[in-house]
Amino acid sequence: MAGSDEVSNKQVILKHYVTGFPKDSDMSVVTKTMKLKVPEGSKDTVLLKNLYLSCDPYMRGRMSKLDRPYFVTSFEPGSPLNGYGVAKVLDSTHPNYKKGDLAWGYTGWEEYSLIASPLLLIKIEHTDVPLSYYTGILGMPGITAYVGFHEVCSPKKGESVFVSAASGAVGQLVGQLAKLAGCYVVGSAGSKEKVDLLKKKFGFDEAFNYKEEPDLDAALKRYFPEGIDIYFENVGGKMLDAVLLNMKLRGRIAMCGMISQYNLEQPEGVHNLMQVVGKRIRMEGFIASDNYDLYPKLLELVLPAIKQGKIVYVEDMVEGLEKAPAALVGLFTGQNVGKQVVVVARE
Repeated sequence: MAGSDEVSNKQVILKHYVTGFPKDSDMSVVTKTMKLKVPEGSKDTVLLKNLYLSCDPYMRGRMSKLDRPYFVTSFEPGSPLNGYGVAKVLDSTHPNYKKGDLAWGYTGWEEYSLIASPLLLIKIEHTDVPLSYYTGILGMPGITAYVGFHEVCSPKKGESVFVSAASGAVGQLVGQLAKLAGCYVVGSAGSKEKVDLLKKKFGFDEAFNYKEEPDLDAALKRYFPEGIDIYFENVGGKMLDAVLLNMKLRGRIAMCGMISQYNLEQPEGVHNLMQVVGKRIRMEGFIASDNYDLYPKLLELVLPAIKQGKIVYVEDMVEGLEKAPAALVGLFTGQNVGKQVVVVARE
C-alpha cells in the first residue's frame, strides 16, 4: 500500500519485443507507487500528471528490437512505453516550467511521469480549444501535416492532391490544408464510414475505399484523369506503386509514413520507381521533430481556422490506461476513426 506521501501509478509496460503483428498481450498494465514530488537535489526535472496520451503508428517500430539506424529508439521491455501526450506540471525544478503549467510533448504511458531535462515539452498557451487537440492537430501530427504539405510540397492553387490514410490524425488535416490552399483533394480510407467522413466533414472533393478497389492504378486514373501534383504518403506498398504511375511531371511526394509495411517481417518492394526519373518527381522524407521551429507557423494558421470552423478535427477517444494497449494495436487494423487518444485523466 502507498504511504501517505505516495500515490499509485498505473503504467503500460512492454512485456517483450514484438515481431509481426502486435497484440494487446504484448503489453500489460501494472500499478506501482511514486511520490508526488521531484526528488531532492534533482536539477531541471518535472513531475507530470498525464491527461491525454497519443497513439501513433511510428510506435510500432519501437516495439521491436531495432538492429539498424532508425529515427527513434526501441522501447525497453519491462519499462513503460513513452510517446506524445498532454500533461499538467505538478512539481518542477526546471526554470521553464512551474506547477500548474500545461504542456504537450514526450511523456510516459502512465498516470504520473518524472522527466529529467525534458528535451521535448512545449508549454500550452492557448486553452480555448480542447486540450486533447495537443496530441493531434496542435501537436506532432499537426506539425507533420503542416511541414509535409506546405514546406515539402509547396502547393499551388488549383493543383491536384492525393492523401492516403486520409481520415487519420495527419491525413484529415492535410486534406483540409489543401482545400484552404485552393487545391482539388482526394483521399483514400478503409471503410465507408471513413470515406463519408472525408467528403462530408473534412470537405475532400472525392474519396474512395481502397479495400473495394481491385486495381488501385485504375482507381487513381478515375479520380485524377490528368494526374497527381502532390501525394501525401502515409501507406507505402501497393498504394505508392500505383501513385507513381499517376504522378504528373515534376510532381512532389511527401514521405510521411508507410503503415502498410510496419508489421511485415519482409517489407514489400516498390516496382515503379523509374517513374521518379522519367517524370522528375521529387520524393522527400521528413520527421516532425526536425521542424519544431515551425510550430508557431502551425498555430498561426490553424488556431484561427479551428475557431472559425474552417478546420474540424475528429478524435477517437478511449477512457483509461487499461484500454491503451488495444487502442494502440487497433491503429494497424483501422479500428480508429480519427485521431486515437487515450484519456488518462481529465484535468
